[in-house]
Amino acid sequence: MPEWYGLGKVLIVAGAVLVLFGLSVLLLGRIPGAGSGGTSFGWLGKLPGDIEIKRDGFSFYAPITTCLLISLVLSLIYYFVSSVWRR
Repeated sequence: MPEWYGLGKVLIVAGAVLVLFGLSVLLLGRIPGAGSGGTSFGWLGKLPGDIEIKRDGFSFYAPITTCLLISLVLSLIYYFVSSVWRR
């Protein structure tokens, strides 16, 4: 049953990633000024490089830097999970 061994490793890594993400959300919620409007990630979407244009009757928003940051984080998670899966 070597295929079950690999699945067990992936589940352990996925659980550890979820625990770390949950802890980071809890810790960010305790930092004063870390969020706006009751959210802990008030800075997300307002990074340098995110384009926001507001005019009369027109608004445009392109979260370029935010998308790059989210893509980087998800790519790193995928890389680490897939490297564990291959072993």
